[in-house]
Amino acid sequence: MRSKIFTSIGLLILFATSLAAQKNEFTNKVGMQFVLIKPGSFVVGKFQPTVGEPEPGRKTLPPGMYEKAREMAKKDAKPGFTVKIKKAYYIGKFEVTQQQWKKVMGNNPAVFKNDSSQNHPVENITWNDAQAFIKKLNQTDKKRVYRLPTEFEWEYAARAGAEDDIPWKEIFATAVLGGQTPVSVGTKKPNDWALYDMLGNVWEWVSDYYNEKIFADPVPRKSGKEHVLKGTSFTGDAKNATYMTHAAGPGNGFDIGLRVVMEIK
Repeated sequence: MRSKIFTSIGLLILFATSLAAQKNEFTNKVGMQFVLIKPGSFVVGKFQPTVGEPEPGRKTLPPGMYEKAREMAKKDAKPGFTVKIKKAYYIGKFEVTQQQWKKVMGNNPAVFKNDSSQNHPVENITWNDAQAFIKKLNQTDKKRVYRLPTEFEWEYAARAGAEDDIPWKEIFATAVLGGQTPVSVGTKKPNDWALYDMLGNVWEWVSDYYNEKIFADPVPRKSGKEHVLKGTSFTGDAKNATYMTHAAGPGNGFDIGLRVVMEIK
């Protein structure tokens, strides 16, 4: 029994030492910058709708309608579920740019491209295009393993420790929204974990299949028609620029890109 305890303690010390040895940020040979995301937990799918209450001195609806609205809000409320991120990983500090895509793939599929757009996020990317890029990236850099993030990895990194939904003031400070074209990555304020454009600029593919529901399930589907998109795009507005938005491709196409995870061996 004592040897088992010592073994468990030894494994914990080894894991902690290994994690401590990882750099907080890393840049690969293609110039893609990554930020270390440490294990933790957060709540997914928590939805607590509110009802605007009548204001003194203003014309209001009949009292019964407010009561009915409160009943509907209570019925639609969802407590969410806890997700544990058990393994540390690196995630792209920025969305993959047109320049980085071209270095790996030898082409630039973006709709919004010109001589000054190389630092703009690559867009017009299908899920299969994203898989082809990652396959080629892994062939180019065989010392590491790259992939798309899972939806939970993406949302955990996007929240950066936030428990509640993002305030609108913070949305406008961090997200590229309401425009006609994407802009260079990193032009807005980063989140608390130094990640840029998690909301806005371009939608981002993740690895999970879409469940055809408003929120993700505790156990992601193993198959489906489409894959999940997170983060909204430059064409979006504040109501979609939230960590919780659980959308699906292919969408518009011209406003879809990707962000990459690099695994810790």
